[in-house]
Amino acid sequence: MKLNIKSVAAVLAISVASVASAQNLQSAYFTDGYLYRYQSNPAFDNERNFIAMPALGNLNLGVKGTLSLDDVLYNVDGKTTTFLNPAVDANEFLNAIGDNSRFGSDFKVGILAAGFKAFKGYNTISLNVRGNLNSRIPTTFMRLLKEGVQNKTYDISDLSMHADAYAELALGHSHKINEKLRIGGALKFLVGAGNVDAQFDQAHLTLGENSWDIVVEGQLQSSIKNLAYKHDINNNTKHEYVDGMDIDEFGVNGFGVAVDLGAEYKLNNDWSFSAAVLDLGFINWSNNMLASTNGVKSFTTDSYTFNVDDEAANNFDDELDLMRDDLTALYELEDMGDQGARSKMLAATINVAAQYTLPVYRNLKFGLLNTTRLQGDYTWTEFRLSANVNPVKAFSAGANFAAGTYGCAFGWVMNVNVPGFNFFVGMDHLITKLSKQGVPLTSKADLSLGINFPF
Repeated sequence: MKLNIKSVAAVLAISVASVASAQNLQSAYFTDGYLYRYQSNPAFDNERNFIAMPALGNLNLGVKGTLSLDDVLYNVDGKTTTFLNPAVDANEFLNAIGDNSRFGSDFKVGILAAGFKAFKGYNTISLNVRGNLNSRIPTTFMRLLKEGVQNKTYDISDLSMHADAYAELALGHSHKINEKLRIGGALKFLVGAGNVDAQFDQAHLTLGENSWDIVVEGQLQSSIKNLAYKHDINNNTKHEYVDGMDIDEFGVNGFGVAVDLGAEYKLNNDWSFSAAVLDLGFINWSNNMLASTNGVKSFTTDSYTFNVDDEAANNFDDELDLMRDDLTALYELEDMGDQGARSKMLAATINVAAQYTLPVYRNLKFGLLNTTRLQGDYTWTEFRLSANVNPVKAFSAGANFAAGTYGCAFGWVMNVNVPGFNFFVGMDHLITKLSKQGVPLTSKADLSLGINFPF
């Protein structure tokens, strides 16, 4: 597909920070009366049975990333502009974004949920719609966009993107072994809607004022029912390439299974420990539509001269226009057709925690939770230190501080739990900075709430 690489990258850098997400409310991991603790560790149970309000039992919205809007948007002479503006200092921008820009979004929309005591334990049934979106943009790519041609070599092989969506039916059971140990597990049946993976296996660019040397190898894998790639032809090279997608209608495109496993151990009246592994499983996708550079593509030229001066006759943009067809041939992907079924592991999550109950006031508890998501290039980890209070049986609250791959954040939760009614609200990442229009300028912000009916 023929694209203006600067425009696409600028839009990507701004838009990914506004991806909506939802996940388990980690701020409530130690909160008494929070009905959805079992989604973070299936060994946890509840004192009461419950049924969720459809689609509103556990609702979460938010964003997570290392690059935020205020990293790519700047105020120049009273006007909002992107980092590509020449008036924005390159060193200031590059120091702000760090080594790599990462974006992650996990959403879990609870359609139905219920919990009940039976079979000598506590049981849960959940129907959820889930999805996962991740991307990585290496700093060298952002440096290329900002600095232009400066006789440097750029390696942007870490540029990649992953997305999938599926429905999940989870059946859980928590069982007390003895006074100290409780174990739990959940069996999940998965129905896949779609999966997309895109990446550069190689992308090395040596860009000088007198010559360019470029080597590129990349691919796009799409497993979506009724998907077909659109084609176009490069008039200069006569090469047919992928120029978009056509999807007649979405449908079921894969099936899979997964398990959650967890345990909780009470050492004594003051200390307890817990651990869980979530989403250990896979989905077998029915088809894999592959678009690829079909091997390594290279481009070398000294036919053009480049000048960083925008006013010069041979400035960067004008010379790039002259050689557009040759350059676009590098990232024009060939339609390689349906490669058949493929299996993809889910992103597994590990939670490990310790909780301490204050002896002089047993309604006050402190907890340390480590959450690690295992997903190849998109792996991340986070530590969260919490203080939780339960002054009366009907109300509990907590505050916490988190630090990890996506930086530091403050979280909080409040939970009302009385017979017949439960309401909770909380945030894992407190919103600290807003634009004039009320849009979060940081890349870590979320809000979780839910209405349920315990009995």
